[in-house]
Amino acid sequence: MTLLAIHIPCWLIPLLVGAICAFLGYLLGTSKNNNNDTLNDKIARLEADLAACSKAKSTLQADLDLCTKNAKNLETSLETAKTNIASSLTSNANNNIPFNATDAKAAFGKKIKQDDLKVVEGIGPKIEGLFHNFGIKTWKSLGETSIEKCQEVLKSGGDRYKIHKPGTWPKQAQLAYEGKWKELKDWQDKLDGGK
Repeated sequence: MTLLAIHIPCWLIPLLVGAICAFLGYLLGTSKNNNNDTLNDKIARLEADLAACSKAKSTLQADLDLCTKNAKNLETSLETAKTNIASSLTSNANNNIPFNATDAKAAFGKKIKQDDLKVVEGIGPKIEGLFHNFGIKTWKSLGETSIEKCQEVLKSGGDRYKIHKPGTWPKQAQLAYEGKWKELKDWQDKLDGGK
């Protein structure tokens, strides 16, 4: 045996081992407490974030409900407006200017039938038929037709209708619809085949 081993009392070794274990336990415990504090802080922050998200969600839900309600109100208003416009158009359509055959006969010197498109200079029976094919059967509807649409009607009849110039036809039809027979007749006397 060595000299050093003889002088260390037996009770000192367990005491040193115990002290070392206690110190290591202290270090581990302190580290664990720091981790617990860090985790508790993270949990607290996450709970605060969750509460803020829940509050934001309820605010957004309220906004969505309000937008949905406004959209329904707008749809109802739109439907009401459409109904009002439709009834207005119907009432305007029913407010046709009455046809006076006597005035028409006085201006033209012959009997004129209501909505006879042949009254318009430049339109004969075949061109009238083309317009009828396009649903244009009254002076009013011809008066509201664009010149481009009139040309489209003529093109539908083929090449032989290319020579016709419908530039004055809508205006002539409008005058007939409005019962301005004298004005229409005077203008037609100046026209050359409706041109």
